[in-house]
Amino acid sequence: MKPSLFVVGLPLVAGGCASTLPPDVVAFPTAVVQPSALPAAHRSPITGYIARQPVDPKPWRRQNDLQSPMNGDGS
Repeated sequence: MKPSLFVVGLPLVAGGCASTLPPDVVAFPTAVVQPSALPAAHRSPITGYIARQPVDPKPWRRQNDLQSPMNGDGS
């Protein structure tokens, strides 16, 4: 016989011989408590919207100096 038959068949046969299911697996309908869902609150999709307009670019050298470290390590 093929060894795969034992690998698949033996657990099925052994599982079929079990007399009862373990108590932690079986859930009785009276023991299950269904949580109640909270009602959904309406929020506007545009809450927090900030209108932005295009602006002219600032000089790049000043922007670079503001972002660079004060010491300028030269790397």
